[in-house]
This record gives sequence, structure tokens and C-alpha cells, in this order.
Amino acid sequence: QEIVSEENEEESNGINLMEFSDEILLHILSYVPCTDLVLNVRRTCRKLATLCLDKSLTHTVLLQKDYKVNKDKVKQLMRDIGKEIYQLNMAGCYWLPSSTIDHVTRCKNLVKLNLSGCHVTSLRLSKMLSTLQHLRSLAIDVNPGFDASQLSSECKATLSRVSELKQTLYTPSYGVVPCCTSLEKLLLYFEILDRSREGFMLSGQLMVGESNVPHYQNLRVFYARLAPGYVNQEVVRLYLAVLSDRTPENLHAFLISAPGSFAETGATKNLLDSMARNVRLDALQLPKAWINGSGLLQHLKFNNPFYFSFSRCTLSGGHLIQRVINGGKDLKSLTSLNLSGCVHCLAPESLFRKAEDDIDSSILESLVVSCCNLRHLNLSAAHHHSPESIGNHLCQLLSRLKHLLSLALPVCSITDVAANVEKPPTASNLVPQTFGRKVRIGIQTYPRNLSDQANQKIDSSVFWALMGSLRFLETLEIIGSSFSSAMPRNEPAIRNSLPPCVRAQSVGDSEVAAISQLTYLQSLTLAQLPNILTGSGLINVGLQCQHLRTLSLANLGMMGKVVYMSALMDMLKHCKCLRDLRLEQPYFCAGAQFFQALSHCSSLQRLCIVSRSGTLQSDAVMSFMANCLEVIMCHMFMGESLTVCKNLQQSIVRSFQADRPALNVVIFPLLHEDLTEVIRDVPMRHLDEITLFKSRVAEEPPNLWW
Repeated sequence: QEIVSEENEEESNGINLMEFSDEILLHILSYVPCTDLVLNVRRTCRKLATLCLDKSLTHTVLLQKDYKVNKDKVKQLMRDIGKEIYQLNMAGCYWLPSSTIDHVTRCKNLVKLNLSGCHVTSLRLSKMLSTLQHLRSLAIDVNPGFDASQLSSECKATLSRVSELKQTLYTPSYGVVPCCTSLEKLLLYFEILDRSREGFMLSGQLMVGESNVPHYQNLRVFYARLAPGYVNQEVVRLYLAVLSDRTPENLHAFLISAPGSFAETGATKNLLDSMARNVRLDALQLPKAWINGSGLLQHLKFNNPFYFSFSRCTLSGGHLIQRVINGGKDLKSLTSLNLSGCVHCLAPESLFRKAEDDIDSSILESLVVSCCNLRHLNLSAAHHHSPESIGNHLCQLLSRLKHLLSLALPVCSITDVAANVEKPPTASNLVPQTFGRKVRIGIQTYPRNLSDQANQKIDSSVFWALMGSLRFLETLEIIGSSFSSAMPRNEPAIRNSLPPCVRAQSVGDSEVAAISQLTYLQSLTLAQLPNILTGSGLINVGLQCQHLRTLSLANLGMMGKVVYMSALMDMLKHCKCLRDLRLEQPYFCAGAQFFQALSHCSSLQRLCIVSRSGTLQSDAVMSFMANCLEVIMCHMFMGESLTVCKNLQQSIVRSFQADRPALNVVIFPLLHEDLTEVIRDVPMRHLDEITLFKSRVAEEPPNLWW
């Protein structure tokens, strides 16, 4: 009786969730997926039934990463709250059948709609848009077979009122752009392949009968991102042709992201000249060939710029300071800067400079002082070697940027100059980064206790001090300046990799341990760190960075052996919030012990392993998939035979597809000649976000699309 009375007393003194105020409950419910709120939570009690239908929860419905949603759930959701939805995001819902789009017609009050990555035909799009008279923002894909002539007059009337359009092109086409006569923001993603599945070369010419008069007169933002290939370049020139005739007066953001060589033409030169005369920009990104060797930046006018990208340009630091920052002009408005691959951006001149020469610290200091509110900074894919002078190290100067949320640096930029000068090369530094005969070396031991590690490094390491000063950093990329992934976009897998920079040879476990100071870290990328001996720093990261959601590791330590496997498995046991894991390492063994450790990552959704000569255990993979119920993407490109890969892929799909509608499995030999054909079938969401390696810091302007 005493025990029962004590339990009753505890219950009476306990907190009942329903006793919270409506404001607090609404805030809690805002973290619950809308499908769960409407289809499950609201059926539990009367109070929640009312709160779950509150306008603050039904106004915006996000399904873009709700991997458990299916056609029936979407149908029921639209029936229950369709009229209350003003913004609907279904981006990347590749697993939903095209008929699911028909239910969007119930959302009569829609203002913003994102269907990127969804299967939508011309006729379905026409039927849907005909009923959405209030629509002002639209994102769609244009696939082969799209026919603008099938769009009804009611559909075109809706499109004429759309002011924001995001269009991903998989075929040469204007899509719906000519119908959008009120465009203010236009985002174009060109994903057109040069060859068809049958092997025929494609042309960049548009379909006969398509209008070639896009309406740009009200345009404020123009953004184009091109995948590799000449067809994408041909098609984007057609979109730019109209801009070159008459530049919109209100244009304030002009961004073109193009890999490789994208030559300037007479039309594009006229466009840039017109922009220099008539507009003041807030955001700018141009292909490197349009900037290199030209005086364009000297003539362009800027208002309150918030984003600059000079990725892969030969722009020198002197030009950067004089033409962009105007000799130290106050640029507090600039929040995002991408200098990835801009090898001379921290040097006064580029004419007689070698890429490996020391940087000019005064240029970086001017940049830091002028752009003191930077939140996103990318300095990767270049050799930024600090001079020996005290106080002028790159890490010391960057520590002044207290507002940084994301940062990308080359490995050689974080090494301690004094340590490199004073210490002779160790045995580990001399180990060849090749696949030849393995060299046996002594393994240096590192303390696993974080406080011990801190005591060792806090006085001597400039990188440790930098990590300590950027307490609110959410994304960090440390990438070798000569690193290239074994999986490029539209080419066969790379068989040989370049050796790391000499300055990077000392970067290893202690530097990784320094990262554990970033309490709020959500995304971490480490590539080509040569001096990883045990991987002990990874354990510190797993213990201290409890918000980590994305982890990408590539080519750490010796290339002939995965020296950090034990530490990685210890780390994974602590990563309860990890959702995306990408591993790229030769000779990686994806066996039972690895997958058992990975099973501790209860939130894991996507896994990608790229390993030349790597092996896997099929039983271990199946057991892992059975234990980790949230996993919906499994990509493995290993050294196994085609038969082993196909059998495992079929087994996973057969066993788990029914319960996981979004399941996407690709298991294929890395060096197989048909790899590129397999890659083209991967949903763009996974391909762009995890499967392909790239630096993502400041890749696009912040808040480019909702």
C-alpha cells in the first residue's frame, strides 16, 4: 500500500504535457512531421486534435525528407488539410508515383509549390496548375517528352502570375519559362547528358515550335548551375541570349556556376558590358573564363553585396582587394564568400607566383577586417601556406570571424608553420601515399581523453586555437588541396590519386581531435589527411559533437590500409544523430564489425561507401539493413564482382522495399565500365547531396530557395 501511495503521489506531482500552454505545445508540435500530426497525433485527444490543425502548423507542409510518406498518406493529408496549405514542398520525393501529383489540386490556396525531383508529365502539370490560381512560386523538373503545347490556357494563366521559378532540365527545352511573364527570380539547373541511353549524341538545339522569347523584364535574380557537358553550355546560352539584348533594370543577383571551361562569346560579353553600365549587384558568380584576364570586376557596380563566388578563377589577391573590396571598403553586408580553387586569391600578384608559395597575410587580414560578418567561407582546393612570421598564420586571422557558420579549408593551411620548420620529417611523413608494398612503421599513441589532448595542443597549435574561437561553427570541411574523388560525375572512376601537399604531411590525429571543440557541429568533411595514424581524434569528435548529422571521410592516413577503422567504429557508437555517412577509402572492409558499430547510429538514413579494392560481407549488410529501420539509401562502389553486387542489391530491395517506399540501393563495382550508366539513374537528391564528393560550403547563396 505504501508503494502504491508513493507512485500516486509521484503521478500527482509529475508534469502532464497537456498542462503546458498552447504556445509551448505548438512549438513542440512544430518539430513533428506534418503527416504524423494530421494522420496520427491529432487523433489522440481533443486538445491535440485542435492544435494539430492550427494555421501555424498547416500553413507550410514539408515532405521533402519525409521518407516514410507514401501515396495514400499524401492523398489523406490533402483531403484533411488541403485548403489550409499555402506552401507545399515535395522536393526529391522520387518514390511517389506521378499520380500522387493529382491530389495537389485540393490545395486551392497554394502560393509556393516545390516539385523538384518528382515525376510530372506535361498533361499532369497542366491539370494541376489550372486549379492553382494563387500560385506565385514553382519548382519543377523538365524531362524528355515534355511538351509545352500540351499546357492549357488556364495553366498558362497561372504561370503568367508566377514570380519565382526553379527549373531542372534533363532535356534541351525552355520548359515553362516563356509562359512566366512576371518572373522576378529564375533558377535553372542543367542536368542534360551529352549522350542518350542508346549512345546517340544529343544536340543543344531546342524542340521545333518552342518559344524563344523568355520574359526577363522584371527579373531580379538569375541563377544557372551546369553539370559537366557541352550540351548544357549550348542550352544555357539560349537562355542568356535574351538577357544580352536587354538587361533587366532591377537585376541584383547574377550567378552562373559552370564546371570546366565555359568560353565567353560576343553575346555574353555584350551582356556583361550592359550589366556594368546599368545595374548594381548584390550577388555575383561567373565562369572562370569570363573573369580571368579581363577588367570586368573593375567596371561592375555593387550595392550591398551578400554573396560572391570566384571559384576556380585566377583572380589575384591584389585584384580581389582593389576591385571587389575597393582597397578595404566596409563590406559588412557580405555573408558568403566562395574562393574555392582560387589559387592566387591570397597573393598580391599571380603572374610569377607558384601555387605553393606563401600567402600574403596582409591580404587575408584586409579581407577579414572588411568582411567581418562572414558566415560562410570557402578557401578549399588551393595551397594556402602561411608565412613564418608570428601572428600572421591563416588560422590566427580567421579566428577573428566570430560569426562563421560554415568553413572549408585546404589541409596544408592548418599546419603549424613553426612545427614544420623545427621538426625533421618523421617516419610517418616519409611513407609513400601509394598502393605499393606496405611499409611497417611504429604507431604513435595519442591520449583518448579530451582534456589530456587539450593540454598538449592548446599552447602550440594554431588550428586548435581556431577551433576554440569558432564555437558556433556548424559545417567544417578540411580537404587536401590535391584530393580528387574516385567518382567524378560523368567519367570512369579515377584509378590514381595525386600525393598530398608537403605542408600537409604533419596533419593528422591531433588536428582531428581539435575539431571536437565544436559543440554545435552538424556536418564534417575530412579528406586526404596524411598523418592519420590511429584515428583517435575521431573518437573525441563522436563524444563531443553530439549534433553531428553528416560525416564524410576520404583517403585518411596510409592508402594501402585503413588505419583508423578501430577508432571509426568507436566513434560511430556515439553518433546518435548521424543521418548521412560517406566513406571513401581504398581497401575498406565493410564487414560484420563495421556494420555492428554502424548499427548504433539509430538515426542513420543514407550510407555511401566508395572503395577501390574494397570488400563487403553480404550477410553483414543485410543484418545492418534489418536493424537500422531508418536507412533508405545504400550506395556501395567496391572491388567486388558484378555478380556479388547484383545479388546483394536485389536481396536488399526484395527484403525492405515494401516497408521503405523511398529505398534506393546501388551496389556496383567501382571500376566497372558501366558505372556512369548506373550513376545516371540515382535520384538527384542523393547524387548531389552525398554520393558525389564536392565542397558544399558557400556553393550557393544562402536562402537561394526555400
